[in-house]
Amino acid sequence: MAEAILCGLQASGHPSSYLRYSEPFDQRREHMQSKYPDMIGSSNNKEIVDGADVVVLAVKPQVLRSVVNELGPLIEHNPEVLIVSIAAGITTEDITKWIDSPVAPCIVRCMPNTPALIGEGAVGLYATEHVNEDQKRMTEDIMKAVSKQVIWVEQESLIDTVTGISGSGPAYFFLIMEAMQNAGVQAGLSTEDAKALTLQTCLGAARMAQTSEDDLATLRRKVTSPKGTTEAAINSMESNQIRKVMSEAVLSAQRRGKELAEQLGKEL
Repeated sequence: MAEAILCGLQASGHPSSYLRYSEPFDQRREHMQSKYPDMIGSSNNKEIVDGADVVVLAVKPQVLRSVVNELGPLIEHNPEVLIVSIAAGITTEDITKWIDSPVAPCIVRCMPNTPALIGEGAVGLYATEHVNEDQKRMTEDIMKAVSKQVIWVEQESLIDTVTGISGSGPAYFFLIMEAMQNAGVQAGLSTEDAKALTLQTCLGAARMAQTSEDDLATLRRKVTSPKGTTEAAINSMESNQIRKVMSEAVLSAQRRGKELAEQLGKEL
């Protein structure tokens, strides 16, 4: 995700010389230096963060505390620096505690999703009260380098809801598409044809929903002719409680997000 953000920022016009990254693994750092020769790379976190306007914490949750502890004195020395965390399950309260500065840090917590790796992401953002409007705009610019949809939530707990919708959401659609492909094969299509039709149908439906002035329910009704094939399929889904299935999936992901945040906060 960190490389996707750097690549996206570079592609959107940010000067490479303004982009810095820290990479502890030699082989990975050599790859980055070869691919992005104009960016500044190092294995030293302090060297990279010193004097920065924005610091993106794109590390595994299990190592975030040690990284933040190391950077705490630099952040305290530069209290206006914006901290953007994409570490799953780590709250802004935890990060603030680990920075351990007498001046409250400016932190934005992000929940991106995997399509961000190809520039098609959706991301939810939460800002602490000390983040100003300019910093919010900077965060949006960073996230828009890899995401097509960026939203802000007013309560940090809603990041768990974002997790349930868009963070985990790609897997829901992969499962639905897998099931459609398998049904097509069962009904006589080749695997390749069933997959191709499924993927394009999913993509086409999403594009229609994005560009139409109709809401989702209206779009569904418009393609559901009375006593037709689509109505038969929809009735089957409804009788199998598709709405309950999706609701329980989203709420299960939301609850698990809360549990992980509490667990990580205690363990770290």
